This record gives sequence, C-alpha cells and structure tokens, in this order.
Amino acid sequence: MAEKKRYSDEELEEFKEIINEKIRLARRDYESMMRQLMNADGNDVDDTSPTYKALEEGSSTQTKEELVQMANRQLKFIQGLEAALIRIQNKTYGIDRITGELIPKERLRAVPHATLSVASKNARSK
Repeated sequence: MAEKKRYSDEELEEFKEIINEKIRLARRDYESMMRQLMNADGNDVDDTSPTYKALEEGSSTQTKEELVQMANRQLKFIQGLEAALIRIQNKTYGIDRITGELIPKERLRAVPHATLSVASKNARSK
C-alpha cells in the first residue's frame, strides 16, 4: 500500500475544529492582555495616590513590558493558527515542510500550527 501523502478531508475537519477553538481562546486571552495594557479594566489608584504611584512605577513598567511580550507572542500564535487554517483549505496541512512526509497526528493535536515533525525540528536546530 502506498504511503499516505495527505490527511483526509475528515481528518482535516477534525484539525480545523481544534484550531478554531484554540484561536477563540487565544483571541480571548490576547484581548484581555490588551485591555490590561490600555487599563480598560482599571480600578487603579494611579490618579489618587501619588506616593503609591511613585513606589509602584518601576514594577508597573516591568509588568507592562512583560504583558506586551506576552501579547506579541499570543498574536504570533494566532497568526500561526490562522496560517494552519489556510493550509487546511489548501489541503497541505500536516505535511512536514522539509521532508514532505505527514506530521504525526499526536503532534498536530498538541501543536496544531506545526509545520515540521519533531525529527525535522530537531535536525534543523543542530
């Protein structure tokens, strides 16, 4: 029997559902981070306590920088998931971009935006 070259439409549909759910959760988290950064949820004391503000400013700056980094990572994750949906549409999803072989389902369920198998990823990072 010939080796399978791509996932079936049914399998692609399963991956699509997984990815759509991950996108929904990732967008929710991203929006929450952005609200924090813009202080939209704020019951903050910034305008009422100058002494407290002076003490907390360094910590607040670091927290904001970390939040910006987390938001950027989250945005990159969403973009990776959206690219995976395009690969599903093109029926190229789950194909290792180096070897052309199928990426194992277990890996795709864990990392649905993966474009490399674990072996290819390890070989590439050496």
